[in-house]
Amino acid sequence: MKWTGPDGFEADDNAERVDIDVVRGFLSTSYWAAGIPREVVERSIAGSLNLGVYAADGAMVAFARMVTDRATFAWLADVFVLESHRGHGLGKFVVSTLLEHPELKGIRRFMLATADAHELYRSYGFTEEEPGRLMTIRREATELYRTR
Repeated sequence: MKWTGPDGFEADDNAERVDIDVVRGFLSTSYWAAGIPREVVERSIAGSLNLGVYAADGAMVAFARMVTDRATFAWLADVFVLESHRGHGLGKFVVSTLLEHPELKGIRRFMLATADAHELYRSYGFTEEEPGRLMTIRREATELYRTR
């Protein structure tokens, strides 16, 4: 599935389109996955719902993934925008698009861990449960499954 983003950028959930080298290049220097091997990145992408963001020339410039059972739980991970493409709202685009993905409808709990983007994630409804690190969205089953 594809989505049109700001300034002509496009989001796509096709895992085959993800540029593994771009993802590994970013993650391997991040605080949460420093030195991560390519094989681990490949497996993480294979086991997740992924969203790449692409420039008009097809180059991948942002990424995020959900580790999920696609029924009750999802863990938002590996969110990034390449430094050269920041300032276009792509961080918000990738997160909001992934949170609203059709395969994630009905999810009761979204979780993530962050050391530096609390305000961004609070804007989506995440709250801190482990001071300074762990944030979640809790949705009660009664709220999700009530009939109208």
